[in-house]
Amino acid sequence: IMAELMGQFRMIQEGIVFPFTMPAIPGLGTGGGFEMQVQDRGGLGLEALETASKDLAYSAADQPDIQSAISTFTASVPKLFAEVDRVKTLTLGVPLQTVFEALQAYLGSAYVNDFNKFGRTWQVNVQADSIFRTKAEDISRLQVRNKDGNMVPLGTLLNIEKTVGPTRVDRYNLYPSSLIMGEPAPGISSGQAMNIMEQMADKRLPTGIGYQWTTMAFQQKKAGAQGVIVFGMAILVVFLILAAQYESWADPFAVILIVPLAVSGAVVALMARGMDNNIYTQVGLVLLVGLSAKNAILIVEFARDMRSKGKGAIEAAVEGAKLRFRPILMTSFAFIFGVLPLVVASGAGAVSRQSLGTAVAAGMLGVTILGVFFTPVLYVLIQRRAKRESEPSPQMSD
Repeated sequence: IMAELMGQFRMIQEGIVFPFTMPAIPGLGTGGGFEMQVQDRGGLGLEALETASKDLAYSAADQPDIQSAISTFTASVPKLFAEVDRVKTLTLGVPLQTVFEALQAYLGSAYVNDFNKFGRTWQVNVQADSIFRTKAEDISRLQVRNKDGNMVPLGTLLNIEKTVGPTRVDRYNLYPSSLIMGEPAPGISSGQAMNIMEQMADKRLPTGIGYQWTTMAFQQKKAGAQGVIVFGMAILVVFLILAAQYESWADPFAVILIVPLAVSGAVVALMARGMDNNIYTQVGLVLLVGLSAKNAILIVEFARDMRSKGKGAIEAAVEGAKLRFRPILMTSFAFIFGVLPLVVASGAGAVSRQSLGTAVAAGMLGVTILGVFFTPVLYVLIQRRAKRESEPSPQMSD
């Protein structure tokens, strides 16, 4: 949809129009995707900042892994510059404050007061009608009152010149900056798109022009590889808890080794839907550690009980899988159906919900189907290995 809209909006010559998705977290950024601030750190001027930022944005938009990239900063917007002849103004008895207030009220707006009606409070703002403030000549026809009560045209007090300049100049960390908004192509993660932008910025930005990430991209860059660390910590915590519960270092491996099945199912589903590995996908993968371990724990727990009653490892594992097969299916599919609304979510911010729902639902489906077969096998293999290691090695006799 966005690609189709971009093609239609490019036909509009009178302005710059572009679509963007809603930010995943409302209030954190203007839209989805990534946002980069190009900064004039060397004092090269606003024209150099505009040239550098637009060159980077246009070059990024041509990359196949970047769906769109645009900068709205323009340093050459037509403007009117009104210079007050202060000497003449004071000579005619017109206070300078009166001139400035008239310009603000007629050309902009001025707040007057409030009034209550229909159970609500309404503001009163004054402003000249649009037909009386569209041309430079309209400014000259405005009038102000001097100290003697006479009306003085502003055209006699102002020198109006046509000029060019930016409509606004933003500063990011004290430097004049230009915002570049972009979206990764379908199937490309935001991290991959950000790496491409960094490589292009390092090559194309001139000396004295730098860049910094902002909003969601800044948080993602700051987090770095924390997603992998959190995922590893989740596995470690589950392993240590099971080791303490089972009083064994071997049995928890039968549970932990099921986690890759869940991760594989999530990855396959995400690739099939053309989704990227974003922060919501990583949250879903961490959630899958506990969900997949839950199914394996049910089988391993019953297998341990059977082993304590004198049954062999194979018999205990098979019996545990049979006894817990129905509860595993019931709880797992109840969870999968519960997250289906996330998988098929629509509307603003749907991409984040779809990423989380797809990762969790597909991972849980994969571990439910394969886990009931692989968990007993892993349990038997680990029990045999633990038994071999616990047996005393034969002693050599003279």
